[in-house]
Amino acid sequence: MKRAFLAVLLAAACGPAHAATVYIRAGQLLDTLDGRLRADQVIVVEGERITQVAPSRDVEIPAGAQVIDLSAHTVLPGLIDMHTHLTGDHRFHGYESPGISVPREALYGVLNAKKTLLAGFTSVRNVGAGGYSDVALRDAIAAGEIDGPRMRASGPALGITGGHCDNNLLPPEYGDKGAGVADGPWAVRTKVREIIKGGADVIKFCATGGVLSKGDSVGGQQYTLEEMRALVEEAHQHGRKVAAHAHGTEGIKAAILAGVDSIEHSSLIDAEGIRLAKQHGTFLVMDIYNHSFIMEHGASVGMLPESLEKERQVGQAQRDNFRKAFTGGARMAFGSDSGVYPHGDNGRQFAVMVEYGMTPLQAIQAATIHAAELIGWPEDVGAIAAGRYADIIAVTGNPLENVRLLENVSFVMKGGKVYKSDL
Repeated sequence: MKRAFLAVLLAAACGPAHAATVYIRAGQLLDTLDGRLRADQVIVVEGERITQVAPSRDVEIPAGAQVIDLSAHTVLPGLIDMHTHLTGDHRFHGYESPGISVPREALYGVLNAKKTLLAGFTSVRNVGAGGYSDVALRDAIAAGEIDGPRMRASGPALGITGGHCDNNLLPPEYGDKGAGVADGPWAVRTKVREIIKGGADVIKFCATGGVLSKGDSVGGQQYTLEEMRALVEEAHQHGRKVAAHAHGTEGIKAAILAGVDSIEHSSLIDAEGIRLAKQHGTFLVMDIYNHSFIMEHGASVGMLPESLEKERQVGQAQRDNFRKAFTGGARMAFGSDSGVYPHGDNGRQFAVMVEYGMTPLQAIQAATIHAAELIGWPEDVGAIAAGRYADIIAVTGNPLENVRLLENVSFVMKGGKVYKSDL
């Protein structure tokens, strides 16, 4: 007993054990803050965070130190996807989806979180999940119980009765109703409070109809401006950002006027909508890779004929409007709508973003520094810099010349821990 007591005193006097220091040699390092590629750099990592980034000539690496040699690679900050559905699965759309229980959804989340992390996406915002399965997933990842990216989770998405965020596949006698359904300003406020109580740290709602829902118009506005304003005011009052699913022109503008932080999809945005987004500082998160997957594979994974027709209506228009929004100066963050397509393929969107107007650097910045701002971690993620999390990826070659290299990353570190090293 006396020996154990002395051991406790000694531990208290010495303090916590020092985190191991890791030195990463980077052949090239992309500085997402200023857009420059820096050659022959060393990144010093202590515990979860970066403590120094400098040219190798300025860093003395002690003998016997742990060194990760990425001198033949280009090193970038971990990528950020602002529109994911980690607990969803691309194989189960349409009438397959009601057969997926909440526990099963959570288990899919475990699988998909790891796929997403190994694809180089070290932070995500999950916008819509059943039964708070994404909240449970977020907490399990944060506790170190499973592997996955850092998460902001929304829990159930809010929507009107019979709208895109309701469950409309079964006949009325089943009484199937979306967990986030609320009609009228005070009911919407109550639902926001309920979802925050359930653990959500971002609020997602459906301002218009959608592609993969049954019985609604993809562009039709659903919530009124009065309801949207009540929802956003309540969420902001509790320190939560708001993401609005909106394909339709008028619903996009109403959501911006209501004060949302981001518009998801933005398919049919017009010149006035782009102007309003710029005026209000609203981010646009446009999932423009999805169109390819839905048109090629949608029927084989159970998407309704109605949904395929709606995608034909908005898919190419969304891509064209992505170009207009970007050239028009709107703020844009990377978001892919993973779960509609297979998880882990998130990086395929970069090439489409470049095809429709961005340079490779601008597309990467949308998935790093701009996404870091929207997700609410601007000083923690999105760049390789002292004080930020050691969320680091690497590819062979120069992604500023070939952005498709980001579809197959060689190395993934999150919080100082290596999860993938195919060097």
